[in-house]
Amino acid sequence: MYACSPEWKADWISEDEAERILTNLARTILPSPQGSGRIGVNHGLHFTGGEPFLNFALLLRLVQIAHKLNIPSTFVETNCFWCVDGEATRDKLTQLRDAGLKGILISVNPFIREEVPFERTEIAVRIGREVFGRNAIIYQEVFYEVFKRLESPGTMSFQEYLGKAWGSLRYIELLPMGRAVYQLAHLFRKYPAKRFFGESCRKELTRPWHVHVDNYGNYMTGYCGGISLGDARNLEVIFKGIDLNEYPVIEALVTGIKGLYEFGKKEFGYTEEADGYISKCHLCLDIRRHIAQQTDIFKELRPIEFYLHLG
Repeated sequence: MYACSPEWKADWISEDEAERILTNLARTILPSPQGSGRIGVNHGLHFTGGEPFLNFALLLRLVQIAHKLNIPSTFVETNCFWCVDGEATRDKLTQLRDAGLKGILISVNPFIREEVPFERTEIAVRIGREVFGRNAIIYQEVFYEVFKRLESPGTMSFQEYLGKAWGSLRYIELLPMGRAVYQLAHLFRKYPAKRFFGESCRKELTRPWHVHVDNYGNYMTGYCGGISLGDARNLEVIFKGIDLNEYPVIEALVTGIKGLYEFGKKEFGYTEEADGYISKCHLCLDIRRHIAQQTDIFKELRPIEFYLHLG
């Protein structure tokens, strides 16, 4: 979704910037329906990335800040690359729990398995349950069970996975956006651009739940990588309503995907992909990518690095 890659610069958010953003967000964050001490995928606050355990000291400090601000239902997402042994894993998770973190979400899917040996995932699950109990979530558990049944240690290429357990793909929550629309397009049926002209992105861009703030301070609703509604350090400006005259790409999207297509074609010479698109998100992203490769004047097309790492 967000074109994460080891090729990105390590532009870690600073503690001061993070505290300012968390302070602004604190009053708006809703706890899990089961209480502030429980976690849920679409409630509370989750620390993610990229991979947050790449900078454990910063992660620990941000957990302490969130706890000081009484932010409910806090948890961290991880791909488990760092879980090389039980004791080191227990030490880090215990430090986070004692600092106020309520839980952990362990990401398990065929794409992570390409890089992270399954043994490390199993360590994270075992120790995570010991430290956080019911607040250790496996996402998605169906793939964890598939990998256990395969009894195959180490990493596994996506092609190897398809050969052994392709049927489980029907359960995957694979959102057709970001790098996926380029590297996994062969898994989907494609359509001409006009198939999506009757759709808009108003719902995705205005929804008030499960928003993300990146390390540059960009406020992103939904999962729309590369689209910023503004600076999360100044939430009041965003919440009052943004002036669409200052965000022509967003204006086109809330009007309709056809508007963005015509804008890209007229102003930047965008041409339709001959093979077609797998979703409106694919069409939207391809147009935005074309624009971002020519200019960085649009403040809604942020971070610009996103468009440089789509592969």
